[in-house]
Amino acid sequence: MDQDTPTAIPLRILGTGEYVPSRCVPSEDFDRRWGKPAGWTRRHVGIDCRYYAGIEETASFMAARAANEALRRAGLKADGVDAIISVGSVPEQAIPCTAALVQRQLGLSASAIPAFDVNATCLGFLVALDLVAGAFATGRFRRVLLVAGEVASAGLDWDDTDTAALFGDGAAAVVLEGGRAATDACLLATHMETHSDGAAFCQVRAGGTRVRLEDGVEAYAEASKFEMSGKATYRLAAQRLPDFMRRLFARAGVPVEELRKLVPHQASAKALDHLEVALRLPPGALVRILADHGNQMAASIPLALHHAIDRGDLRPGDRFAMVGSGAGLSFAGAVLRL
Repeated sequence: MDQDTPTAIPLRILGTGEYVPSRCVPSEDFDRRWGKPAGWTRRHVGIDCRYYAGIEETASFMAARAANEALRRAGLKADGVDAIISVGSVPEQAIPCTAALVQRQLGLSASAIPAFDVNATCLGFLVALDLVAGAFATGRFRRVLLVAGEVASAGLDWDDTDTAALFGDGAAAVVLEGGRAATDACLLATHMETHSDGAAFCQVRAGGTRVRLEDGVEAYAEASKFEMSGKATYRLAAQRLPDFMRRLFARAGVPVEELRKLVPHQASAKALDHLEVALRLPPGALVRILADHGNQMAASIPLALHHAIDRGDLRPGDRFAMVGSGAGLSFAGAVLRL
């Protein structure tokens, strides 16, 4: 995601959308499940409620519903984009890619519109944004639909009090347009770093070729659960994040205090608080949706962006940043002018 001399790339956000799953799960449900005092889970994870998908609400179903809203807001029909990119952390199935399933859900099976996935865990949206900007700069694409449908609840360990109540399901979508140099909207800079000494801190070992069914059903089922070393992840992120952020803003040539908003991955309440303090952000500068959505993995950043635009917290001409961390351990960020 880096260049030696980054140049602003014309890029507009035409429309954003979201899909909220059918079942709202308040934190009180976890209090009762774990035999904790009322309010314990809310204090522990900083979340009032999160949403879980029903059996019919697959990742591609939710992503397509969010996409329809984003397309409507953009004033486009579904076939008005040049590519569909799914950026979800966990695919709906191993093969084919989730984007192909989203294309089908959108009624575009006969369109031949290219559809593919970009998997960078919780940072998929930012990585895809960088790749798409490059495609815009070369004239390869003019309009692209990015979607993130996440069913985090499918892999949670319900006895893990550190993670079970933290995550939520849902979907977000963003329609991007490039090549309009006459407008001020642009991507000012991107930056990404991976520190693989933290690769084992957040993982799902099954689902690929590492753990297989021939290893035994019980072993496969156990490896299919999300595993996170929260304290180790937080320590490493706290150590590396400040320098990463300095490099991002230096590349953009924009000091953090000149940003209208900072749109972060909704990793956890503790992570958001740390980011706010580390960057000395004024009250309200950080976009927070964690309390009523939970951590929605790769959908978190585009969904927070959707809410900021929908509420009028971001307006045309505003400069803002999107930042986050993901399994790997990786950091990514982007600075834009809306």
